[in-house]
Amino acid sequence: MITDKTVKAALAVSTLTLGAAGAASAQEYSFKLHHFLSAQAPAHSQMLAPWAEQVEANSGGRVEIEIFPSMTLGGRPPELINQVRDGVVDLVWTVNGYTPGLFPRTEVMELPTVFTNDPVAANLALHDLYESDLKEEYKGVEVMFLHAHAGQGIHMRDKAVRSPADLEGADLRIPTRTGAWAIEALGANPVAMPVPELPQALQKGVVDGALIPWEIIPPLKIQEQTDYQIEGDDSWRLGTTTFQVSMNQGRWDSLPEDIQQAFRDASGPDWWAEVGEIWRASDDFGIDLATKAGNEHIVLSPEETAAFEAALAPVVTRWVDEVTAKGIDGAALVEKARGLIGEHSTAE
Repeated sequence: MITDKTVKAALAVSTLTLGAAGAASAQEYSFKLHHFLSAQAPAHSQMLAPWAEQVEANSGGRVEIEIFPSMTLGGRPPELINQVRDGVVDLVWTVNGYTPGLFPRTEVMELPTVFTNDPVAANLALHDLYESDLKEEYKGVEVMFLHAHAGQGIHMRDKAVRSPADLEGADLRIPTRTGAWAIEALGANPVAMPVPELPQALQKGVVDGALIPWEIIPPLKIQEQTDYQIEGDDSWRLGTTTFQVSMNQGRWDSLPEDIQQAFRDASGPDWWAEVGEIWRASDDFGIDLATKAGNEHIVLSPEETAAFEAALAPVVTRWVDEVTAKGIDGAALVEKARGLIGEHSTAE
């Protein structure tokens, strides 16, 4: 027997089904964004997720971006750039230095004494450099945005550091070749590895420490594997690492102009600057967590900082010589990057 109750139930189910179908049809464009850190990392929760939500909002609900953290779609972090270029995934967030030599011009922002302590100014400088100097390195992808982190601080398992001599012979983790050169200039031994492998390496004594920002302390529980975090005067750091969020070029080219504009509007210079602020705030949170756990936060004096700057100056010369041999005017790029960082620092 068909009762009023049966009819109402059927109508309710029908309404829900139509609503779900409408929502599904509204999301005409679905994207997978793959990256190497956990969903608890600030990079995921405070940068990637809000950016994806902004793109979705800009599209009027026609775009859906699903984020896959911790390499859950397979592979290792150094494979991310090829995954997006080959169309295995639509979007990635990755460290440029995981594939050494692939982005030589962009490396200028990583160099010690070029990047010193300001991720906002560095990101805006990257934005200014992109069209004029960097774009040709990103064949096969459409860059959404580039950014640096808050800078390489020194994390040590059990040794305080106040001079380059204190690092002589130490084994230090770094993800990039520019960072490796910095470690060598300080008399230490670089050990390359993706950052998710660092906690175990510290625990087992494979490395004595690492050059990484404070931001990564909470998600990897670095405070449990180290006793010391060291940085220079006025938050001075030993260079930085550059990152990209990029889309497969073929996928980008297939999108209509209004959907492309939804991505562009979420990825303008204001966002590049905001990303720098996010990383600075995450850095502050990370070092606060470490000190509350009992770690010692060493801030070098201006004189001690100057000793590190002097030891690291040859890294810039080494980079200029190498890229110049490949037909890149490295000296001009260094001068331009420093000038843009200065302009954006002054503008704040």
